[in-house]
Amino acid sequence: MLRTNPAKRRVASKPDPIPSLLEDFGRAFLFEGPVKTSVSVGILYSRSGSYARISDACRTGALNAIVEINADPTRSISFVAIERDPAGDVDHYGPLCEEILRDTPARHIIGCVTSWSRKEVIPTLEKSGGTLWYTVPYEGFEASDHVVYLHACPNQHLLPLLDWTFPAYGRRGYLTGSNYIWGWEMNRLAREIIHTAGGEVVGERYLPIGSVDIDRMIEEVRATEPDFILNSLIGPSSYAFLKAYAALGAKDPRFSPARRPVLSCNLTECELADIGEAAEGLIAAGPYFHDGTQTFASSHEAAANRAVHALADLLEPTPQDAGEPIAVLLKTSAGQQSGIDAKTHHIPQPVLISIVQNGAFKVVHSGGLVAGDPYLTQPVLAPPRRLRVVS
Repeated sequence: MLRTNPAKRRVASKPDPIPSLLEDFGRAFLFEGPVKTSVSVGILYSRSGSYARISDACRTGALNAIVEINADPTRSISFVAIERDPAGDVDHYGPLCEEILRDTPARHIIGCVTSWSRKEVIPTLEKSGGTLWYTVPYEGFEASDHVVYLHACPNQHLLPLLDWTFPAYGRRGYLTGSNYIWGWEMNRLAREIIHTAGGEVVGERYLPIGSVDIDRMIEEVRATEPDFILNSLIGPSSYAFLKAYAALGAKDPRFSPARRPVLSCNLTECELADIGEAAEGLIAAGPYFHDGTQTFASSHEAAANRAVHALADLLEPTPQDAGEPIAVLLKTSAGQQSGIDAKTHHIPQPVLISIVQNGAFKVVHSGGLVAGDPYLTQPVLAPPRRLRVVS
């Protein structure tokens, strides 16, 4: 049985005014117009810590979606947000998930950023029959019956990114990563892809989450001169690396982004302000990039917003099924039309590749809509291009 440290629970569960405002809004709406069925939904994002920017983007998307659902007169349901703050501490996620599922009516939780935190809550979801709606890119090789994956997996980000990069820049890569599941698995898969394509991994190094001790990484990059760097660091570690690499490029043109770019599958608009000019030339893959006209500021915000709307669509015909796990909801007619794969719980995603130019992402390649294939069961990488001598 999971046990919660009382002291940690008091810190992690500090009240926030937004959920109470949403709750008041939801209740008030029930007394105006048609009566709606009130459904509680958990929100489990950290307000602080190494990945707070991503968490805030996801949280914004989810809470805005709840307001939109509640204000929609055509909806027969309204949502009440049950929010908990893990404060960037992985040890808080499991207990707070258990608290939501045990002490509130919520059976669906929008939340978690790191794969570490996602894997921490899955046993609790399995025990209690809950569902996590996960709204950030991840490393694949998972298809839990209790998780819906609303962002991209490797066949929708890493593999298309490398396939685009190889002919443009080369196949000699340097791999960086934060020292946990995302960094390990992304680099493991990248090694396999690079070797399969006839390339070479010239170096690989990890940092603890939150560490900014990047000097050795930069020195290794300078010494090995890779064709590209795959950056699977997160938060301040990533920002420090990008700033140091930009400084190296300013001193030595061999390391300009035009010659040796940094690649990313998890950096979005929500972190560009922390990186500043050092982000120029960064190449990123993802399902969504803001061009100044769309509603959402980043793919994290878009995915969290979509999660709430998708849950509302599933519950709309039969709101009494709000307590059912996702596997049951997907068997209904609404579930079959949701776009969520009934076996893997992934969704098709646009494959886009963008380059940061003048402080914003500019899409340079679109690979169309690609279904999620978390276990890479389909061929995804073109064979090495063979050159022939022309006389």
